[in-house]
Amino acid sequence: MTIEEFEEIVKETIENLPELIKQKLDNVVFIVQDYPDEDELKKSKSNKYNLLGLYTGIPLSRRGTNYGMYPAMPDRIFIFKANIERLCKNENELKKKIREVVLHEIGHYLGMSEEEVRRALKER
Repeated sequence: MTIEEFEEIVKETIENLPELIKQKLDNVVFIVQDYPDEDELKKSKSNKYNLLGLYTGIPLSRRGTNYGMYPAMPDRIFIFKANIERLCKNENELKKKIREVVLHEIGHYLGMSEEEVRRALKER
């Protein structure tokens, strides 16, 4: 799958979120790259080839009233294309996994713990 096709699935996933969730996406960027770099790896407990996505920033649930009073760097959600592609056998699996990873990382952006995110994804 080309990078453009992959990014389009990420974009569609975001566009198809419930309006209530989309309205909460503020000061966050989505970045697709093949693998995490050294900085991203330091923020995770995975290795370069196992990490599918990563959220970095201040979760929405922890932003105080001072947030936004001063310029703040955008939070970042990384989606690691090569690692996701390696797990999938066909395009249908790939699309499903991309959506799952995007939703998983948005869950962390919203302030959900790993357990809460996994439970929410299982229930959908």
